[in-house]
Amino acid sequence: MNRNSFYAGAVFAIAMIALGVMSFATNDFAPIWTPVSKTFPAREVLVYVTAAVLLACGAGVFWKTTAASASRVLLALLLAWILVFKLPPILHAPGVAVGWESCGETAVITSAAWALYGLHSSAWDRRWLRWISGDNALRIAQCLFGLSMIAFGAAHFAYPKETAALVPAWIPAHEAWVYFTGGAYVAAGIAIVIRRFALLATSLATAQMGIFTLLIWLPPVLKGPDASELSEAIISFVLTICGWIVATSYCAKSDTK
Repeated sequence: MNRNSFYAGAVFAIAMIALGVMSFATNDFAPIWTPVSKTFPAREVLVYVTAAVLLACGAGVFWKTTAASASRVLLALLLAWILVFKLPPILHAPGVAVGWESCGETAVITSAAWALYGLHSSAWDRRWLRWISGDNALRIAQCLFGLSMIAFGAAHFAYPKETAALVPAWIPAHEAWVYFTGGAYVAAGIAIVIRRFALLATSLATAQMGIFTLLIWLPPVLKGPDASELSEAIISFVLTICGWIVATSYCAKSDTK
């Protein structure tokens, strides 16, 4: 693992720990897990399970001896979350872009966890889970990230007015920027999936998410956000970190243990 991958993983781990603490403090899901219906069975139990996983796995990624297990558990939870909470709305209404966008957010976080799992894969992982660990995990993570970018771009095209309303007032031609950034997401996603200029595409898509965090979500946070704005800001920040992890995976090789 190179130094850049280490720093990205460390920031990701700190973010997971912070989200776990937030979940325990608020007795509710951290923003990356929402929305979950208030009528969902054993919802409160699930709140604390996800919070505990974030805390434990975030801490576990810091230590070389536990990094493989921690990233494996976090990856398993994220994949289960996609299957249980994110795919059903898509299957119910495949033409609704917001369902794909919501799934894409979780998929970006999953791609980062998968990349970390690939970088930290143990000998056990390489023997029994070789198709989804090691360097294979890095390629899967990169492809998943690319597909998520396509979903983000599609949401821009599907909801131009709603997205334009988020553009700061001092920036001219709001809808033009919506289509430009949406096209940039789609172009980056395609480049990543077909593995053409993939590192550049991943880096630019990550930079775009970071710019959105700074220009769109940070100002309301500084002014005193409502719950929705704070949640969006946290998600945008976490997605940017995840993009950083995936970008570093192109220049990294999985650990040999």
